[in-house]
Amino acid sequence: MEVSRSKRTMQNISVGFLNQVVNMVLSFISRTVFIHTLGNEYLGLNGIFSDVLTLLSMADLGFSTAMAYSFYKPLADKDENKIAALVAFYKKVYNIIAIAVFVLGLCCIPFLRLIVNTEREIPHLEIYYLFSLAGVVTSYMFVYKTTLLTADQKNYMVVNIRMATNFVKVILQILSLVLFRNYILFLGIGTAIGIINNLIASRKAEQEYPYIKHIKADVNTDIGLKNRIIENMKSVFIYKVSTTVFSATDNIIISIVISTAAVGLYSNYLMLSQKLLLIEQIVFSAMTASIGNVIAKEKSEKRYYVFQTIQSISFILCGIIVVSYSLLADDFIRVWLGEDYVLSKLLVIAVTLNTFFSCVLQPLWLYRDATGLYQKTKYIMLLATIENIVLSVLLGKILGVAGVIFASAIARLTTYFWYEPKLLFKEYFDKSAGKYFKQILFNIAVTAVTIVVGRLLTESFKPQNWAMLFVKAVIIGLASIILYIAVYYKTEGAQNLIEKAKSYIQKRQNRQMI
Repeated sequence: MEVSRSKRTMQNISVGFLNQVVNMVLSFISRTVFIHTLGNEYLGLNGIFSDVLTLLSMADLGFSTAMAYSFYKPLADKDENKIAALVAFYKKVYNIIAIAVFVLGLCCIPFLRLIVNTEREIPHLEIYYLFSLAGVVTSYMFVYKTTLLTADQKNYMVVNIRMATNFVKVILQILSLVLFRNYILFLGIGTAIGIINNLIASRKAEQEYPYIKHIKADVNTDIGLKNRIIENMKSVFIYKVSTTVFSATDNIIISIVISTAAVGLYSNYLMLSQKLLLIEQIVFSAMTASIGNVIAKEKSEKRYYVFQTIQSISFILCGIIVVSYSLLADDFIRVWLGEDYVLSKLLVIAVTLNTFFSCVLQPLWLYRDATGLYQKTKYIMLLATIENIVLSVLLGKILGVAGVIFASAIARLTTYFWYEPKLLFKEYFDKSAGKYFKQILFNIAVTAVTIVVGRLLTESFKPQNWAMLFVKAVIIGLASIILYIAVYYKTEGAQNLIEKAKSYIQKRQNRQMI
């Protein structure tokens, strides 16, 4: 029996939330143990390795995005031969990518000690890096199979596997830190569990789509398909390079301009914002395949109807997340790690600003990936990346870590923040983006006023333990939820969502009565 788009989306969201809760708890426990056993410099080192290796992942030329996009139509048409042909082609591609990343990764070794800026020399730096590199290279194993599950709205299966293996990984890594204080063992466990996760997920994909093993398909038999994929890849390449460099240079610039230890201190604030953002990202990533289906089958009015619905969800979630982060970040760091780990108010403002943009643009990015719009936005992303790097260095020298983070917000605001909506509305909704920009400005105003008022009311309440922090978080969280639901309840998108929920409940009741 064919499962509806809505049901698949809800499955992906519910499993995603469970995974996020488990992952959040494990991450904070693991990071706490890491800081107390290895210290801030090794924490900063982890952040630098992550950024360097993320830059190396540009070698996939955007295939991860293009691959999911190319699966939507054959899945909708149930074209098993074409799906098998795509899987066979992507297998070859990712084998080449893994080799390319490994070779490029080795070429970076001579420059490691120029990037890492510590008061004392870190021994075995190159060995640590090689273990991290191995983790990235092995992550390309079998990804061509698991992406098929994601494109077919079955990402909850991949998440379930990842949740179980991640739990085992974190427990083993914590034990390695407590018992041996060994960073190499910590990295080795991560690589080994990553391979196991990929093997299990790959086997699951084969069970769901047995024909990808048994149909002897080769994309070379469909020259037109292969050419379209390669053309798509060329378009994605500039976009992929730009977005990767944009997001993966902050830690490197902070390390060079300021220090590696500063990367570790900033990463605590960044991790908190990322965990909060994942709440929204789970909701929208679960919708990507469904949106791809809408784009493939529906006309512009239906596409816009769906966009307005998820945009209202985004405004509510964005307000709650951004307000909560701004008012609770310092308190959380103070209770979790101590006063010495609390950074300046300016940094909190900078991270809050970036969190807002990352949050409020989620629906736009969702449609961008589902429509393949990245093909037409690649040059604006390249401009944003160049602007971000230049501003990061300049503002980093003037304002420190906060300057580097402010640079990202300024680069976003002056480039794709205004360009991508105009393109999406013109190409896929046949409408002007004017109403969208008014909605964004209204959300900015509501969020800014809420933060200012909230800070004035809670400034004197500084939690000294987890219980007090929990009370403050509940008060701020509930107040934000009530405020944003009240503000957006009557909007077009929210009313669409309410009508859809009522219709879903009515259908379930009718089924139970039969």
